[in-house]
Amino acid sequence: MTDYRLVHEDADLLVLDKPSGLLCVPGRGDDKQDCLSARVQSRWPGALVVHRLDMATSGLVLMARSTDVQRALGDAFAQRQVWKRYEAVVNGLAQSKGWSVIDAPMMADWPRRPLQKIDEAGKPSVTRWRTLDAWPERGERGNSRLLLEPQTGRSHQLRLHLAHIGHPILGDALYGDARVQAAAPRLLLHATVLQFRHPATGAAVRFESPAPF
Repeated sequence: MTDYRLVHEDADLLVLDKPSGLLCVPGRGDDKQDCLSARVQSRWPGALVVHRLDMATSGLVLMARSTDVQRALGDAFAQRQVWKRYEAVVNGLAQSKGWSVIDAPMMADWPRRPLQKIDEAGKPSVTRWRTLDAWPERGERGNSRLLLEPQTGRSHQLRLHLAHIGHPILGDALYGDARVQAAAPRLLLHATVLQFRHPATGAAVRFESPAPF
């Protein structure tokens, strides 16, 4: 497994590029203590988690260097003042004319944790997506590269929403069938853009990480 990449450092925050396969925070058990936060804290003691990516997802992660900044950034995420973009390669030809919207409430699938499920009784969950490229010659149903903008931040939202519309992400061991899982050596989902106002200066800042697939 590769290590994280430092994208930005200042007195208030850190922006890291997390590889696929690395937890954001420690899990249960001695074998799940190696994670992005532990690695970062060994270099910047006191760094605090603001948000998370799934272990299988790669890309940009933001950490705060004080509790005040953590609180401010957490509020910005909660108030949808942080603009996020992802890229994914999915199964099937997902053709869109401009932006399309997936509006499908989600909730925990308790008997099958940690899976989530679409349920009208769940929390509102909205994802915008559009097609960047499509390859009809790849795989049985072809593949597509999508640009994604989650409007809410539910656990597994992008993975479940795309599976829900019939386009599971290649390499998804949770929401894809055996053929989809075998189509890629990892989950082909990457957090490419974080844009927000710096909590100390108020200046608009934008950080980018190109998808490595």
